[in-house]
Amino acid sequence: MLCAGKKSFFAAVVCIITVTSMLAVRYLRLQRLSHQPKVIQEGRRCGGKIANSTITALKGNKTFIISPYFDDRESKVTRLIGIVHHEDVKQLYCWFCCQSNGKIYVSKAKIDVHSDRFGFPYGAADIVCLEPENCDPTHVSIHQFPHGNTDQLPRFEIKNRKAETFSVDFTVCISTMFGNYNNVLQFIQSMEMYKILGVQKVVIYKNNCSHLMEKVLKFYIEEGTVEIIPWPINSHLSVSSKWHFMQDGTHIGYYGQITALNDCVYRNMERSKFVVLNDADEIILPLKHPNWKAMMNSLQEQNPGTSVFLFENHIFPETVSSRMFNISSWNTVPGVNILQHVYREPDRKDVINPRKMIVDPRKVIQTSVHSVLRAYGNSVNVPMDVALIYHCREALQRDLPRESLIRDTTLWRYNSSLIKNVNKVLSQIMLQAQN
Repeated sequence: MLCAGKKSFFAAVVCIITVTSMLAVRYLRLQRLSHQPKVIQEGRRCGGKIANSTITALKGNKTFIISPYFDDRESKVTRLIGIVHHEDVKQLYCWFCCQSNGKIYVSKAKIDVHSDRFGFPYGAADIVCLEPENCDPTHVSIHQFPHGNTDQLPRFEIKNRKAETFSVDFTVCISTMFGNYNNVLQFIQSMEMYKILGVQKVVIYKNNCSHLMEKVLKFYIEEGTVEIIPWPINSHLSVSSKWHFMQDGTHIGYYGQITALNDCVYRNMERSKFVVLNDADEIILPLKHPNWKAMMNSLQEQNPGTSVFLFENHIFPETVSSRMFNISSWNTVPGVNILQHVYREPDRKDVINPRKMIVDPRKVIQTSVHSVLRAYGNSVNVPMDVALIYHCREALQRDLPRESLIRDTTLWRYNSSLIKNVNKVLSQIMLQAQN
């Protein structure tokens, strides 16, 4: 025995640590080997039907695949963004078909359920598989077993295979649009503010919205600003409009928002310098800079090595209005006129304001709603005198009198451009509706 003859307590401890370390190294080596791709078939044409839905249920309806992405930041892997039952899904395999040599490889997947499930039985998950070294597969299938018939499995295109030059500086990810969303005026105002601040692309994970909102989205799609990702999650799972599990039989919180956010980060990893994670009723307002580009240049210069910038959320209650900017032509449009809401709630003692983020997507591994779970590089809280999140919604501190609110007219710095742009959009949408 390795520890024979060792009588002192110190020697025994050293012995135990040594043996434990040896066993751990051996276990990790075996684990690594078990996840190595193995050839199971040769000389076959790649089979299986190409999946074309945003959410694809695997057999058994306990695993749902959104999209796979190539990720070589640590090793050559395919990372599938998905949703799984946190207890019932223990084993999955990636099937790679290499057209160059006609071989089919199978890799055992590492299933990493995100830590922020908030009690729901289903949660966002990374399904990670090592890729074959001698092939760059374009598609992957997922199976519960390392054997079977690939012709019966859906095939998913692996995105981000080729590195691209950035096509945009800022992409906003909005997840998820649901509940027959009809806050049309505030949505248009947010979109136009995003554009004023420097956004070129807005990605929206849409479950459903009103008929009028569909026309607004159509306008922005044709303009080239908006990209819609269909998000029919309630066709697969019982969804909650709340973020925390209420023991009410629902499967996943807030229409799968966290899964959508992670997919949006990876979807834009190679095409956008920054990704902004916020809701449609939230606008990051810079206080010291005219736009986001100038603000981010300054923040990066002051915070080298930082990949996640967190901005503090502040509520501007939609029930408290200013008499300014009561524009009559907007009164027939459903939704909130944010220019009339410039009173914000004061901070509460012992209550931390949540934050939303601007991130370098190439440095993010997993994100939640108000922080990243795993990333390369540092996270920094941006001071409120640099920027804050203007969040116009129902009040959180409902009993506060108007005199206790803080008048903050930062938004009015942009009123001239915002009014002109919103009027232009509304007139064009009306023209489209008449044709």
